[in-house]
Amino acid sequence: MSDLRDKIEEVLRTVHDPEIPVNIYELGLVYEIRIGDNNRIGITMTLTAPACPVAGDIVREVEEKVKELEEVSDVDVTLTFDPPWTKDMMSEEAKLELGFL
Repeated sequence: MSDLRDKIEEVLRTVHDPEIPVNIYELGLVYEIRIGDNNRIGITMTLTAPACPVAGDIVREVEEKVKELEEVSDVDVTLTFDPPWTKDMMSEEAKLELGFL
């Protein structure tokens, strides 16, 4: 199971918020990755702002890229704003890249 999780995390690192030059995984926008029966994937994620104009594009890109993994049967992406995203959720690497350290 952890191999599939690693692959999903790797794919999520290829999805970027167009307004910030860091991938959504390092930004801390992915709250949860669930691997269910028949490798049905559930991803709970947020956005940097509730009014993000590209929200649909980011969610669609996550769904499409994770579905491309051979082992994955289906993907459900849930968007949440609870808890709201803060800069503290970013990885050290992302903070460094954006000049927050």
